[in-house]
Amino acid sequence: MSLSDPIRFRRLAAGTSLIVAPVLYLIAVVADPALRQGGGDTVGVYGRYLEQVSVSAAILHWSWVLLVPGIVGMIHLVRRRAVLLGHITGGLALLGVVNFSALMLGDYFYARLERSLPPAEGAALGDQAFGDPGVVFGFQIPGFAGIFGLFGLGLVLAYCRRAPWWAPFAILAGIFTAPIFPIGTVVGGLLYVAGAGIIGLRIVRMSDAEWAGEQDQPVGNLARTR
Repeated sequence: MSLSDPIRFRRLAAGTSLIVAPVLYLIAVVADPALRQGGGDTVGVYGRYLEQVSVSAAILHWSWVLLVPGIVGMIHLVRRRAVLLGHITGGLALLGVVNFSALMLGDYFYARLERSLPPAEGAALGDQAFGDPGVVFGFQIPGFAGIFGLFGLGLVLAYCRRAPWWAPFAILAGIFTAPIFPIGTVVGGLLYVAGAGIIGLRIVRMSDAEWAGEQDQPVGNLARTR
């Protein structure tokens, strides 16, 4: 892959990110000590396992960041049908994953608060911070809205016959069920990898001409009049 070839580089970057991002998400969920506990009282868990929290939060952050080129690539494929809807859902998805990425810093604060203070007191202080209206309306709600934007963009791709109909449902179900350890992690992780991965694989396998939209251009006399 040549960095000087804009068509091929952008296509492979978009497709690869959709394959790698869900894999990183699954790894991050497994590395999270509180999620791996499988429910119950998790107060103090982050404070006891600072190193695991650090690794999990960093990987989870990158699992959201790497969705950005993939989403841009998905928007790029919406060219002739439902273009406006593709732009709206794609823009919402981009805003959402950026906000979710920022929220991963909270894991570091929870871990340090639970280590430096009595665990219950540290966790309560973290809950107060994350219950602040600025965090709720500025980060959390846009983040979850972005996940549904990603789902909507997947539906648009399916409508445009750029993705299988089941892919957006697999992505949505996978993201929300993977944190339910252990069964949800296995099933949800596989769903997310399959849903996003099939779209990414199609992008990787398509020709540069198809990616660039050359096959969408009209032919014959009409093409020469433009």
